[in-house]
Amino acid sequence: MKKGVSKNMKKLIAMLLALTMVLAFAGCAKTQAPETTAAPETTAAPTEAAPVETTAAVTEAPVAAVMSHEEYMAAPMDSEVTVETYVQGHQSWWDGKITVYCQSPDGAYFVYELQCSEEDAAKLEKGTKIRINGFKGEWAGEVEIMDGTFEFVEGDTFVAEPVDVTELLGTEELINHQNEVVSFKGLTVEKIAYKNDEPGDDIYVTLGYNGGSYNFCVEFYLTGTDTDVYKTVGTLNEGDVVDIEGFLYWYEGVNTHITSVTLAQ
Repeated sequence: MKKGVSKNMKKLIAMLLALTMVLAFAGCAKTQAPETTAAPETTAAPTEAAPVETTAAVTEAPVAAVMSHEEYMAAPMDSEVTVETYVQGHQSWWDGKITVYCQSPDGAYFVYELQCSEEDAAKLEKGTKIRINGFKGEWAGEVEIMDGTFEFVEGDTFVAEPVDVTELLGTEELINHQNEVVSFKGLTVEKIAYKNDEPGDDIYVTLGYNGGSYNFCVEFYLTGTDTDVYKTVGTLNEGDVVDIEGFLYWYEGVNTHITSVTLAQ
């Protein structure tokens, strides 16, 4: 009998081979890396940028430039002005205001109703330096500073010496010395009159020189009634010859505010 593999044996081998292949595929399926699922995209919440610190520049109000007397006189009426000058005299303080006569080496100023406390008014001694800010104005020919405020300026002092302007009476040049401390020599008394016709207020004085008549005034709020000048003027008679010192105030023409009067020798 020829030696060989039986038919049943072939079937068995075939079945074993098939089983082996199935097991092999199963093993491959188990060892294959599983597909990865991408994580869902997330949108990060926006973050605010940290604020940038900035230092704001502190802007101070500009300080007004101090004017010379020439610049002050050239400034238009109603314009704002700032001057540094020296007290030469003042009227009486009242209700937070005071009227001051001032002068610097280059010119003089009349400061009408300057805002001032009563305490500061007591410090406005002759020669004291102050800085004034106000508005330039004019009333009846008098150029003045109005609606002003002031501050004290430390440093030097200045007391003006009277300038003799006698020979300028009746000339256009006289007004160039407006508000300065001035003197007149050898004027003749023509008339003395009290405001309201009795002592206790201003005294109006008419003085003559070289054929002209000129108005002067003893200003009650400047001198009061108990001063030598007020009492002396009250005793003058028509024809007396006098020397005068005062502030060259202007009211529709020269109207010097008298601070001193003496009988001429």
